[in-house]
Amino acid sequence: MSLIKQKNILVGFTICSLFLSTGCLQNLANSHFSTTNSLSAKQLNSESDGIVALKEVFDSSVEKIPTLSAVGYAVVSSQPGRTDAQKRLMAIRSARMAAMRELAEQIHGIQVDSNTTVIDLMVQNDTFRAVVKGIIRGAKTVRINPTGVDTYETVLEIDKDMMLMMLRNARRT
Repeated sequence: MSLIKQKNILVGFTICSLFLSTGCLQNLANSHFSTTNSLSAKQLNSESDGIVALKEVFDSSVEKIPTLSAVGYAVVSSQPGRTDAQKRLMAIRSARMAAMRELAEQIHGIQVDSNTTVIDLMVQNDTFRAVVKGIIRGAKTVRINPTGVDTYETVLEIDKDMMLMMLRNARRT
């Protein structure tokens, strides 16, 4: 992957992340805190720095906004349904949801919680959990293909025009 393409992808992820946190940061910056609030001045300064960084992103060139895409897969035989046709439709839907999850990971990020138990310098238990939360708007289905005998692939995309529209809406608020 070329350096320019990597930079474009990084800028796009930054735009999306900052765009989605704008409302929270603006509410935080505009609210009045009492002396009993648990937020420190350092935290408030770092969040106002985020608003400044967001303004810089909004003022950036249109050429830097990438198209986001995601791929999801699902196995037909593991789907619920009475007939093969029902199972295929459920696999397509499941593959689409997996692609949506991947888009949400790209835009909103992923929260990872982990726990490791070590006894006598030996790992006894190692667990982790990943959580993705977010709203996906404007995702278009690019293609739905069977890949192999028992699997479907769905490709979703949020194009540059949709990203620009979301940025314009964010600038108005």
